[in-house]
This record gives sequence, structure tokens and C-alpha cells, in this order.
Amino acid sequence: MDEKKDINVTLQMEQEGKSEIVISVFSIWRGLKRFFILWIAAAILLGIFSILFSALFASDQNKRTSALVSFTYKGIEQGKDPAGKDFNVKDSLCNPEVIQNALTQLGRPTDELESVRAGLSVNGIIPSDAMDRIITYQNVYQNATNGALSAAQAMLDVSYYSTQYQVIFDYSDTSYSSDEAVQVLNQMLDCYRSYFFEVYGYNKALGSAIAAIDYSTYDYAEAVDVFSTTLTTLADYLDQLAEEDTTRFRSNKTGYTFADLSSAVETIESMDLDLISSYITVNNVTKDRQALMTYYQYRVDSLRRKRNISQERLDTITESIDKYEKDSILIFGNGTDNVNTTYTQASEQYDKLISQKISAQKEVSTATQQIDFFETRIEALEDRSAASREKMERVEKDLADLNEKVNKLLDDVNATSDEYYENVAFGNAYNVLVPASSSAMGFIRSLINGAMKPAVILEAVALLVYLCAAFIYGLRLEKGKLPEAETKPEEKSTEKQTEKKAKS
Repeated sequence: MDEKKDINVTLQMEQEGKSEIVISVFSIWRGLKRFFILWIAAAILLGIFSILFSALFASDQNKRTSALVSFTYKGIEQGKDPAGKDFNVKDSLCNPEVIQNALTQLGRPTDELESVRAGLSVNGIIPSDAMDRIITYQNVYQNATNGALSAAQAMLDVSYYSTQYQVIFDYSDTSYSSDEAVQVLNQMLDCYRSYFFEVYGYNKALGSAIAAIDYSTYDYAEAVDVFSTTLTTLADYLDQLAEEDTTRFRSNKTGYTFADLSSAVETIESMDLDLISSYITVNNVTKDRQALMTYYQYRVDSLRRKRNISQERLDTITESIDKYEKDSILIFGNGTDNVNTTYTQASEQYDKLISQKISAQKEVSTATQQIDFFETRIEALEDRSAASREKMERVEKDLADLNEKVNKLLDDVNATSDEYYENVAFGNAYNVLVPASSSAMGFIRSLINGAMKPAVILEAVALLVYLCAAFIYGLRLEKGKLPEAETKPEEKSTEKQTEKKAKS
């Protein structure tokens, strides 16, 4: 007979008397072995059932596709758009214009726009190191004493704005297949690139504003002023671009840099425009002499008011500078000669006053020059007769040639700045890091993820049933081996009396 060392489990039950049931672990182990195959089969069937249930009844929850995009430009780390305003990524990415362009390019009906937009969501992705830093700041703030509270608050004021975003398209409320949903989302993200450059490229609005001016509706001298304003605006725009450009960008389309275009503007102003202006002034070329004199006089009066305002501002700034007390710095002697030296140093506010004074002086000087120019024109119109028709036709031809040059220059500026923004300034401003995709493995993965929670619950129940069944089986085995329960003393005396009577 084999000898086994059993570890026993004792169940003590309290009733009128005391009895004990001893269950060996070996008996429970026999129960576990007996029902092991059944438990494995049940676990496999329950897992398959969970996946089938997820595929058949919870398929709408798996109708999702996503992509990953990023923004890289100055200001995005503070949550700003390229224009310096607050950047709402969801409203920008999911703009109806972008979705409509995507649907149109795919040949789909535009009435799907609202259902597509309703299924879109955007989640910012925060890197783990940034999240750890934010949590650390919060812990410091919560544990800070009163003395360190202000420093902790300053740490907590540091905000983090995402530069990467997950764009999720839930197409459960649409009739799209997975491939169609992926196609719509990727096309939308591609169309957003053009929308982003169009909104933040800056140059198209400038070009539209300049092209909208029709010089032919003005008198000749007024048309010269219109062209002068146009070229000044264009020169300021080119100077701004040249200041931003640190790469000395040269366009592949036009072959120009911003410095080249700025030189072209100066050439047109100094050669073409000044030549036409001088010819008009010397020969009194005008469509309406009296109306032109009235216009000149109005400009003179307006410029005088502007000069007076600038002069008053200049006087105020000059007075402030004269009364301004510079910061004093005392340098102590080296201990031998006991000589201390005091220096005065201009502060940042003082530098601002100097800059404002220079700007006001420039405004006064410019207004004075323009006043002299218009007064000279008025004197010429008063002293000389109007020009002949032949001279008027020459001016009209020169203005038409000038307009053609300005429009050609404007096209070159637009093309150069477009290429600069797309390839340099905004070359990496917006990127699709991970496009949306549709695959069998992805679908299976989503099914498994959806079935995971109910599968875990069912498997836990199956395991519990398995353990209970093994324990009950072991209990029944041990119960069959139990000796008969001991008889109570009263029952023993009764049995003895019965035996004696039987013998007698």
C-alpha cells in the first residue's frame, strides 16, 4: 500500500455536539485533475464566444480609424497659431471647408459633410516626460509650505500645449466601409495642408487688395499717388519677409530673393514713377484742373494736421527725455585711494523714448516734404495752362506700362512668398506623421480589444466554478471514507440494557 503524506483541511461544524470533517489537499487535487479538461474547453469556448459577440453585436464600437499629425512652427508650444492667436486645433482641422474639399475631390456627395464632421475628434498627445514634469509640479505645489507657496505656484503656472494630435474618425453613424472611411480621413488631412497655407500665408490678401485698385478711375496725378502707395506697401511687405528670412531664400519659380524684389520696387519708384510724376507736374497734365487743385489743397490741409499732431508728440517726447533721470551706478574704490566713481546708465524705458522720438521726427519730416510737393503742384496748375491731348495720351500710355510692371512684380512677389512659406517658413509646420490605415490585423486587434473585458469576466467565473467543483468533489471523496460517528452516552446505556434483557 502506497503511503502518501496529505495536507489536511479541517472543517469544524458546531451543532448540538462537535464534529470535524477532514479534507486532504490530495482529494482536492484529484478534483482539479478530474475537471481540468472541462475547464480548459469551457475557457476556450467562452473566449471564442466573446470575440463572436463583439464582432456581431458590438461591431459599431470597432468602426473607428485614426491618424497622427504634428505642428511645428514658432508659437505652437504656447498654443498659438502662426498669426499669434489662440489655436483651436479641432476647429481648424475639422473645418467644414476642408471636409467639403475632401469629399469633392473624392467625388462623394457633400451632404455627407455633417455626419463626417460629427464623427471626428482630436486628442492632444502629451509626452511622458512632460506628463511626469506636470505631476511633479503638482506634488510640489500641494506639499509646499506658506513660505514656498509663491515659488510652487510659479512652477504650476507652466502649461504644456501639444504639438502632436491624434485625429479619430468614428464612422459608425455613416454608411462607409472601413476602406472608404480611411480614404475620407486621409484626403481630409491632405486638403488641410492647402487650407493651412492659404490661411496663414499672408501674401494672398495683400495681392488681392493691391489688384483691386483701378488707377484709370483717378486723375493722372492721383493715379501716381495710388501707385506710390501700392509700391510703398509692397516694399514694406518685402522688408518684413527679408527680415524673417535667415536663409536668403531664392525662389525656384521666379529666381528672385526678397532683396532682388525690393530692389525692383525701388527701381520702379525712382525711375518710372518719378519720371511720370515730373512730366505731369511740369506739363500740367490733368483731366480736370479745378478738381485736381481742390484735391491738392485737401492733401495739404490733411498733411498739415498730421504734421501738427506729430510735432506735438515730438515735443512731449523730447521734454520727457530732457527730464528723464538715468539710473546711477556707484562703483566703490579698491580700498587704497578711497575714490568712488558714479556712472549713469540709460534704462530700457529711456531707449524706448529715444526710439519714439526718432519715429516722430520722421513723421514730421515726411509730412513737410509732402506739403512742399503738393504746394509746388498747386503753383504749377495756377501758373500754367492745361496740357494738350497729345501729352495726356503719353501719360496714359506711361501709366498703362507702369501698371503692367507693377502687376508683373506683384505676381513675382506672390509666387516667391508662396514658395518661401511652403518650403521654408512652413516647410514642416504641418505634417501627417501616421496616416489612417485599414487592415485585417487591425480589425482583428480591435475585435480582441473589444472582447477583452467580457472575456476576462467570463473566464474568471469559469475559474471560480472550476475551483468550487474540485472542492466539492474532494469533499464527497472524503465523506465516503469517514468512520461512523460516535454514539452518545445515553444511547450507549440504552443499548446495554437492551442486550441484558435479550440474554435473560
